[in-house]
Amino acid sequence: MSTRIVVVGGGTAGARLAQRLPVTLLGEEPHAPYNRVLLADVLAGRYAPEVIALPGTREPVRLGVRAVRIDRAARTVECADGSLVAYDRLVLATGSNPVLPPLRGLRGAALPAGVHPFRTLDDCLELRALVRPGARAVVIGGGLLGVSAARALAERGADVVLTQQGERLMERQLDEHASALLREHVEALGVEVHTECRVSGLRQRGGAVTAVELADGFVLDAQVVVLACGVRPRVALAREAGLEVATGIVVDDELRTSDPYVHAIGDCAEHAGRVYGLAGPALDQADALADLLASVVGSRSAGAERVGTTDGTPAGASAPRARTRTESTSPSGCGEEPEAEAPPRAPSRVPTLPQALGFARAGGTPIAPRDDRPHGAEAAAPAESGPTTGYTGTRALTRLTLRGPKPLDLAAFGEVTARPGDDVVQLTDATRSAYRKVVVRGDRLVGGVLLGDLAAVGALARAWEGDEALPDEAPLLHLLTHDGGSS
Repeated sequence: MSTRIVVVGGGTAGARLAQRLPVTLLGEEPHAPYNRVLLADVLAGRYAPEVIALPGTREPVRLGVRAVRIDRAARTVECADGSLVAYDRLVLATGSNPVLPPLRGLRGAALPAGVHPFRTLDDCLELRALVRPGARAVVIGGGLLGVSAARALAERGADVVLTQQGERLMERQLDEHASALLREHVEALGVEVHTECRVSGLRQRGGAVTAVELADGFVLDAQVVVLACGVRPRVALAREAGLEVATGIVVDDELRTSDPYVHAIGDCAEHAGRVYGLAGPALDQADALADLLASVVGSRSAGAERVGTTDGTPAGASAPRARTRTESTSPSGCGEEPEAEAPPRAPSRVPTLPQALGFARAGGTPIAPRDDRPHGAEAAAPAESGPTTGYTGTRALTRLTLRGPKPLDLAAFGEVTARPGDDVVQLTDATRSAYRKVVVRGDRLVGGVLLGDLAAVGALARAWEGDEALPDEAPLLHLLTHDGGSS
């Protein structure tokens, strides 16, 4: 008798696992699994919604099915439509929910008309239907997702104001200088940026938003408000089932929860005290779990048929679990392509998820994206399979591409703020708005940020990923000037 594997959640992690193994996938959204990384490009008009669909799964996905309860004793999942789905192994890939800030005028489950998070394809489509040239839009949140949304809205012709409570844009990833350059570029796109700016409330008329109130008393007129205040792991289903939950659903190196027959991957999972909330680690966790479950479902199901994955790598090929991943948007939490008047229709022209993240599978080496490459052209030959050791973590590299009259590429990884005693090397070219910086602690590269010129990103990411001693004979400047064959 075959093992019944049920996956709850049709996002990046759940879809990836369903491409690798024959599973019953319960997807709450009505849409087929899609590449969330490219949502900003759908909003901007670069891609039609159907073009960002992920490759097909081994078994049909049950769409529009919401899981409401887990009976661990009976090993069943109860769905909102009253159906019961039995499992031998259950995988929770429930993702995350957008954080809704505690604002006046934002109470209860129903948001005022014109107010939207930016997390799902439905969010994206509703925003796209609302925004017209000249529409007044306010984006609350100046992180990666907020910058992505502001760029996309500006490309649709909206008058955009971006508000950030912190001191600078993308303060989690960038140092002060890089953030200032990013702000200059965003403002050049026509976006009005306010930092150290706390939003206190929303004004409404007839159930629709009309303005955003700031804590200093200033009022911003708004027909559209985008909430980009971060995400929170979706753990209610797991908590109600009695599983161990901290910030996320706690898992071990085999991605098992406190119930050995239940696993968790993606945004909802907490591994070694960390919730990533990024697409790259979600892919890594899904791949690791597919390898681990291969012995449960049989080698033929897991890899013998060599079913293709999202990046062209055969399903049976394994790769190192601890590796660099690039979170990219062209930005997103979420893509990397400019708007076109006639969005491409052929899926072969759309980057796969790892390509959109600027990431080559073999060896975990980031690569410079190229918009003119056909589907699969960036994927290197798969690494040879090795012993399955479980999931040991992901080193995530953030990458952002902002389009406009002068496109801006950005990459950041590790610790970009130096501690006392660290060595720092910086190169700045004001005429090209280019900036490179690395932080070295002892003989290890611990972080860096590159903006405008990413020729060295491949060599830097390899040095950081390997966490090996830097060669004595190589001056630190060499880290920033050597392209490592990445271009």
